[in-house]
Amino acid sequence: MVLADAARDLADVSPTPRLDAELLMAHALAISREALLLHHLDAPASPAFAPLLARRLAHEPVAYITGTRAFWTIDLAVGPGVLVPRADSETLIEAAIDHFGAIAPKRILDLGTGPGTLLLAALDHWPQATGLGIDASAVALDYAQANARDLGMADRATFQLGDWAAGIDVTFDLILANPPYIGTHEPLPREVRDHEPGAALFAGDDGLADYRVIVPQLAPRLAPGGAAVIEIGATQADAVSQLLVAAGFAVALRRDLAGHARALIAS
Repeated sequence: MVLADAARDLADVSPTPRLDAELLMAHALAISREALLLHHLDAPASPAFAPLLARRLAHEPVAYITGTRAFWTIDLAVGPGVLVPRADSETLIEAAIDHFGAIAPKRILDLGTGPGTLLLAALDHWPQATGLGIDASAVALDYAQANARDLGMADRATFQLGDWAAGIDVTFDLILANPPYIGTHEPLPREVRDHEPGAALFAGDDGLADYRVIVPQLAPRLAPGGAAVIEIGATQADAVSQLLVAAGFAVALRRDLAGHARALIAS
């Protein structure tokens, strides 16, 4: 009954009200969501649940409330000042795995790494690989370094402040990038607009400003046979593809599970 009531209350706040309620209840009980569903659905609500629900009703992201977000095969610590990892971004990892097949990339560069999202997911899949994550946010890099330690990858993942790939003079087999791609005046849900860092979301009036910086940097940083996998907004495939083709790349499009254009593979 408590979960059902919470899900009803959250229906005007979230597209996934029942899931949100379950995640918050599991966090309040200090158990996993799986354990909640299997063994504790009828347990009395924890006194900690009501304050968590109130925060969600105020449009705070669930990941900020619980302090964690599942992505690919890993769990990442996240919080204010850090872009919340989205399931749609897993499309980049899937695209990279399909592109490389049985030949694993040895060195990986993640541009705009945030809390280490794409880099650490890739390193989890390719345990012999090493990587470098770049971000302009010191807050994000603190989370990334902590996540690497918690996942046992501190010896394989390094992080540094930077302006995309500027100043990097080594090459990589795989470059991953999830840059800001939202136009300055585009509408966003309150939980995104009011809570997540604008610098990780907005990229000029047309949402393409950071692609114009990143694309010319790619070729000098790619090893022979390497590829870059870049996240795009659902309407940006043609515009970003044109930038990549003009820079000499062959480009393939990858769609997410909803069928939206989500990633471009440049090789």
